[in-house]
Amino acid sequence: MSALPHRAPARPTPATTVRTNDVRARNHPAYWAFLVHRLSGLALALFLPLHFWALGQALAGEAALDGFLRFADRPLFKLAEWGLVVLLSLHLMGGLRLLVIEFLPWNGLRKNWLAWGLGAGACTGLAFGLALIQP
Repeated sequence: MSALPHRAPARPTPATTVRTNDVRARNHPAYWAFLVHRLSGLALALFLPLHFWALGQALAGEAALDGFLRFADRPLFKLAEWGLVVLLSLHLMGGLRLLVIEFLPWNGLRKNWLAWGLGAGACTGLAFGLALIQP
């Protein structure tokens, strides 16, 4: 018999740990809220240079700005404008949800917060879309 003490089996290191919950985590509403918040933030960040360029047209003169505004008065631009407002609303609601989670002592009901944020984004998009189709 050996005089060595019994050792517990070695635990796997984080590099060798196999994750089995990735699919379940990606089906959770909080994951989708995270994804919408990140993607809307990226889309808004990509829009900013175009927005600054459009504002710069006013500095180039009244004719340049009028030309751009006539160009942008097309249905495709109106659809893109509606999409930007929806993205901004969803990003705002996602950011407020994160602030509530971080700084307020509330817990639970987080799926309700997700539903409120999605509902507010949908209402904002509907209101803006109705304003766009008004003659």
